Amino acid sequence: MGTYSNPWIINRADPYVLKHADGFYYFTASVPEYDRLVLRKAATLEGLVDAPEKVIWRKHEAGEMGNHIWAPELHFLDGMWYIYFAAGTAEDQWAIRPYVLECSDEDPITGVWAEKGKIDLDFESFSLDATTFRHRGVPYLIWAQYKESDSNLYIAKLANPWTIEGPQVLLSTPQHDWEIQGHRVNEGPAVLMRNGRIFVAFSASATDHRYCMGLLEASLDDDLLDAGSWTKHPRPVFETNEETANYGPGHNSFTVSEDGLTDLLVYHARPYKELMGSALSDPNRHARVQAFSWNEDGTPNFGTPGK
Repeated sequence: MGTYSNPWIINRADPYVLKHADGFYYFTASVPEYDRLVLRKAATLEGLVDAPEKVIWRKHEAGEMGNHIWAPELHFLDGMWYIYFAAGTAEDQWAIRPYVLECSDEDPITGVWAEKGKIDLDFESFSLDATTFRHRGVPYLIWAQYKESDSNLYIAKLANPWTIEGPQVLLSTPQHDWEIQGHRVNEGPAVLMRNGRIFVAFSASATDHRYCMGLLEASLDDDLLDAGSWTKHPRPVFETNEETANYGPGHNSFTVSEDGLTDLLVYHARPYKELMGSALSDPNRHARVQAFSWNEDGTPNFGTPGK
């Protein structure tokens, strides 16, 4: 396993890393201007730090996808590239909804991207942070969506990468004290499957020093669309560490080391507690990467931010 800069990639929040079958790492994230989607590519994780950053899409000047371009994820599904991201409208930056881009070219950095449009959900409200995974050949989507005052996590099957099939199922709602600091939030789901179980790491509370990560889990033998199959861990699994100046760690993704032997947690955090302006205008959420291990009971042990 290599060693990685700390912080790793500056001013890139909501970091998402994909290690593709071609051996390259691909990186995308929210940029502080919230106006475009970017990709980087490198043979190593450390190489991503100085890799050229390609703008593969920019926000619209009017209508949908015209504001607050947030939290992109890159996925490779059935020979095609997809980017999931959230966006408001040019006229209403808070009309946030999930959208999908598609690329059929071999290299997503140089390829042409087409808009597949908005993911239509069971009801209209602020919704973001869509991620996808497959289990036993069935594609699923997990995302965050507001209902009343809560940002909840939902799950549904997918008919194709931009269309849910069947009802959306409530997976998690903020209930513990650490999930309701500043705002009542569950968001940023990231999927990890190991030891016969599926784990969903998620982020909770306001996006300041109180931001932290929780964990859901279910057996891979159970019905993932049955809310009763899922258990939420009662305590946060990753939270602010003042000793290492990692404040508000969250909105993570997972990858593996260059040799494929070490599991890695990719996340963002700020290097200080007090915000410079608002949570959204402060640009200093930096991407970070560190190894994590597994407990004897088969659950992930993310350790302490910065250690």
